[in-house]
Amino acid sequence: MAGLGGRTVRDLRRVSRGAVLQRLYFDGPTSRHALGPATGLSSGSVSNVVAELLADGLVEEAGSVGSDAGRPRRLLRIRPDSGRLIGVDVGETRVRVELLDLALTELARTERPLGPRGYDVDAVVGHVHEGVAEVLTAARLSPGDLLGIGIGVPGIIEDTAELGAVVHGQTTGWDAVPLEHLLRTTGQLPSHIPYFIDNGAKTLGQAEMWFGAGRGARSAVVVLFGSGVGACVVTEEAAEGRAAEWGHLTVRVGGRRCRCGALGCLEAYAGAEALVARWREAGGRPSAGAGEERALTELLAAARPDDGREPDPVAAAVLAETAEYLGAGLADLINLFQPERLLIGGWAGLQLGGGFLDEVRTHALAHALRFPASRVGIALGHLGPDAVTVGAAVLPLAAFFSAGGHRPRPALDTSPTPAWRAAVERRLV
Repeated sequence: MAGLGGRTVRDLRRVSRGAVLQRLYFDGPTSRHALGPATGLSSGSVSNVVAELLADGLVEEAGSVGSDAGRPRRLLRIRPDSGRLIGVDVGETRVRVELLDLALTELARTERPLGPRGYDVDAVVGHVHEGVAEVLTAARLSPGDLLGIGIGVPGIIEDTAELGAVVHGQTTGWDAVPLEHLLRTTGQLPSHIPYFIDNGAKTLGQAEMWFGAGRGARSAVVVLFGSGVGACVVTEEAAEGRAAEWGHLTVRVGGRRCRCGALGCLEAYAGAEALVARWREAGGRPSAGAGEERALTELLAAARPDDGREPDPVAAAVLAETAEYLGAGLADLINLFQPERLLIGGWAGLQLGGGFLDEVRTHALAHALRFPASRVGIALGHLGPDAVTVGAAVLPLAAFFSAGGHRPRPALDTSPTPAWRAAVERRLV
């Protein structure tokens, strides 16, 4: 039966259920009375939807609150245990897998170093499979309990009809890698459990906009500062955000060679990998065998010692130059998108911290046009180094809301059975 705008009654009911679930999720325990104005639904529609959600076990009562009429109103909330999510961060040094409930409470987690094989596709697929199996076992859950698996990866994501999400990661050596297809071919998960694969900077942006420093903003740019750099741009036209290969903006013609193969990219100067490399080239001496994260910690300690020693001039100069490059790159984002907020996350950005951010902010505002610069707030993200994982888990959560809280189910085979098949099967009985 068709409804408004060609939508069926089922479509309208799904949208209504999704609206109620989202308000309960973001606003916390809420009464039926308050849900009407918050969702735009009539009181009758709210009552019907809430009754369905209670019957489905997605919503529960959570106490009561007084009202002007003197009669207490029952509060409702989403049951945290009514769904399970997995978020995966395919990072620069490790693959992190985290199992969460609907309240985003961590139920289990595991990390697997990328090791000498780095971004070898088979190795990464193996890490994801093993990590998913480990967290499910630790929580004593089956794959069928999942609403989906979200995965944040470096690179550009192409959605294809035949192979699902295909990853184009020039800096990681991934040339049209059919990641979703490779994950599915092992048969680890039931075929109806969805994978959601997106750019890691975008999943970071999604997390900060929903739960972190971007909450309440109409527009923002969230920067992922790790081994490389990337950005997620959120505008009213692209409310879910879009990934921007900002790290491959050319900042110096004929400059340093970037991991992508081009010369003069921002990432060749401002990413943690490039920052540590430039320190070494200038005479810096990180500890023997130090990995990227440890070397960055040592560079920061040398440039800004907290024990009363004089700063190491080489480390301080490299850090100051990096702040200027990063600030100039942020100015481009400010000029292009004129966001309300500009947030810096990622393990390297958070490790360098507020002092480094102050320098970056100074350079960004000096390079940006005055009007958009006067309207933007520049800050660190709030969600810490796990934000990509949380943002990846948000992908199946958002799909769950869009589906009106209906869990993914196996597809029914509605194709007609040939007469000969039934005859043969009767002979085999």
